[in-house]
Amino acid sequence: MQDIESETKKDTVVIPFPANDTQTTLSSSYEAVRFNAVKHGILSKLAVLAHEDAGEFADLLAALVEEHQPKGMTEQHLIEELAAVIWRKRRVLLAEGANINRGLQSVVQNTQNSTIKSAVPFQRRPSGEDIDLPDLMLATAEEIMEQQREAEIDLAATRKAAAILRKGGDKAYEKARRALLPDSRDCWDDNVEENNYPATAEGLAHYIRETLEPICYSMEFEARSQPAIKAQTLGEGLQAHKLEKLNRYETHLDRKFERTLAMLLKMKELRGK
Repeated sequence: MQDIESETKKDTVVIPFPANDTQTTLSSSYEAVRFNAVKHGILSKLAVLAHEDAGEFADLLAALVEEHQPKGMTEQHLIEELAAVIWRKRRVLLAEGANINRGLQSVVQNTQNSTIKSAVPFQRRPSGEDIDLPDLMLATAEEIMEQQREAEIDLAATRKAAAILRKGGDKAYEKARRALLPDSRDCWDDNVEENNYPATAEGLAHYIRETLEPICYSMEFEARSQPAIKAQTLGEGLQAHKLEKLNRYETHLDRKFERTLAMLLKMKELRGK
């Protein structure tokens, strides 16, 4: 029975705030603060929701105790108030991120590719057919640059093949075919095999002019436009009008934090006189 009573007392230990006369250092009492912080006071009990990490809140509260060294119940309450405000601001940021992610998902799932087309409205617009928006949003700057480089090389090789064919001469067809990149060459060979074009200089020139060069130009242009498309997607996914309430709530928390901190500092100042 005594053991049970002993365990019960351990479970109801509150934050060991420094006392007026016999202060203990936080380093020696930190573990008690860490594991019992959420059991101290009304705010600590209500601030942490069931699905949240009570230990993280306890760490936050302990850090504020260490910083301000409160004395008396009023200062202890103000410390809890500061911790609760910071904890709620954390929720605001999580909610903001969730809203933006939801908006981005809505944008990238748009089958009309309106984002891609509106990203560069005053230029020849990319079709958007070959652009995977989810992949683009996750691409690093280095990966985007590599895609741009590959698209430029592909377009340059295609133009070189076209120039060889325009110049003509012996073995112009073989030289032009070799000038193409492997993927473009394979596409040409497939077209020849399917009897879409004859395996001649004239046939290859016709294929480059009508099919390959427009595709390469579009890919190169789309690769160059990817930063603008990414920025456009982020802009549309932000949906700032849906964040207005969160922003107002965050402003309210900021003001509450400022007032609470000012009250705490004023009490410490009066106590020091």
